[in-house]
This record gives sequence, structure tokens and C-alpha cells, in this order.
Amino acid sequence: MTVSSTDDLFELLAQCGGFFDSLGADGDPLPVLDHQLQCAALLADERPDDLELQVAGLVHDIGHRIAPGQSEAHGVIAGDAVRALLGERVAALVELHVPAKRYLVTVDPAYRGTLSDGSTVSLARQGGDLTADERAALDANPHLGDALTLRRCDERAKVVGLKVDGLERWRPIVEQLT
Repeated sequence: MTVSSTDDLFELLAQCGGFFDSLGADGDPLPVLDHQLQCAALLADERPDDLELQVAGLVHDIGHRIAPGQSEAHGVIAGDAVRALLGERVAALVELHVPAKRYLVTVDPAYRGTLSDGSTVSLARQGGDLTADERAALDANPHLGDALTLRRCDERAKVVGLKVDGLERWRPIVEQLT
């Protein structure tokens, strides 16, 4: 699937409301849209001038909605879906949010203890710790630092009932990138 317009993207994001990730009972306790809105809000607080990073946080988990049951590939699926509309950097950050989790548990064993139950389950499905070659490839990736920022916010953006701005706040920002 390729998202070809801002309207298509916002329709897809709206479909993430009330939709839980493909891990079912093992997943996180809030709908994908709520999680993505929290992640984007955290990124806006941490990096107010980096609109691409914020939008990557907004869309990073749409792969769960596009292809339910393909948790391991949801980052790549989402990155591929938004690349034409949002650009290479946003797509790369979205794709990297899964390897970034694997990277963090590999280089910082304490990070594993910060993972939610859903992230712990998905980590095992996504390959667990990186191999030396996988780590070397990520170390050479120019987007790694920003992907790690996204990943850390991703993990913190799982607060049931947390009030953040809704989708309407993000449309003008997305339109700046398209």
C-alpha cells in the first residue's frame, strides 16, 4: 500500500483509532492512534524544530493497521507506505524504529527493563539482540541517532488516558512536509 495524499494518510490514521496492534492480548493497552499521537507529542516537546521526526512518530505504527498480523515487518510496511508522500527521512525513521529497539537492548541492557509487556513480546518476534553485523550496519546509518530518539519516545508513549492533541493538530504539519 502506498499513501498518496494527506487525506489518505489522515483517513488511515483515523482507522488506527480503536485499533490495537497485531499482538492482541500480548500488545500494549491503548489503541494505535492514541499511542502514535502520544509519541508525536513527546517528540514535539523534545525536538520542537524537527517536524520530520515528529511526523515519523505520528505514523510509525500504521503498518499494524495496513497489515495486521505482520508485527515483525510493521516498520518496513509503514515506511514503504509513507515514503512517496512524506519523504525518505520520515520513511527511514519509521523503518528504523524496530531495529532501534533491538539496538538499544543490545548496547544498553538496562533498556530492556524499560520495555512494556507488548514491546518485550514483540522484541522476541523481531529478532531480539542484534548480531555484530546488524549493529555495525546500524552504527553506519546516518539516521540512527534520530531513530533512537523516536524509539525512546515510542516506549514512553503508552500511557492509558493521557490527553494529547488530536489528529487535527498534525494536519498543517504534515502538509508542510508534502
